[in-house]
Amino acid sequence: MSTALLIVDMQVGLFEGDPPRLDADGVVRRINRLARAIREKGGTVIFVQHEEPEGNLLEPNTPGWELLPAMERDPVDPIVRKKACDAFYETELQSLLEQLNAKKLIVTGCATDFCVDTTVRAAASRDYEVVVVADGHTTRDRPHLDAASIIEHHNWMWENLILPWSQVSVVPTEELLREGDLSH
Repeated sequence: MSTALLIVDMQVGLFEGDPPRLDADGVVRRINRLARAIREKGGTVIFVQHEEPEGNLLEPNTPGWELLPAMERDPVDPIVRKKACDAFYETELQSLLEQLNAKKLIVTGCATDFCVDTTVRAAASRDYEVVVVADGHTTRDRPHLDAASIIEHHNWMWENLILPWSQVSVVPTEELLREGDLSH
């Protein structure tokens, strides 16, 4: 059994505009630290990249679609392309995880309340051991709620999902790195 770090939608176009993503630089730094540690322990880092039709912000092979330049991607890190909030929906993610024999998924990325949330729930419903990095995902203020409250709310929700076989863990970066249990 192995571990995979999912880095969801850390793309240029999603970090442009106002209001800004909450603590974007800090989230990038923490994800990069985790990615380095997971690679060192023999785990796999998987980038999930959202794409939209021609003429949209995340049109493939356009500047907005590209991963943030600050993200440290190793050439061996697979990229899964998706068209929905759910990184499993009509993508190769499930088969890739099966090939890797990955049973533990550590989830990070953008946006907390859309693609990260949907992917966490989809992974949990597929019986993965899911760990969300409490300070490894971001969003922006919404008309009805500020970004910090959205993140706090989702971290609480994930920990309290009712699942008959396991529980989603929500763990800060430093604790994950200190525990060192990143590969198995």
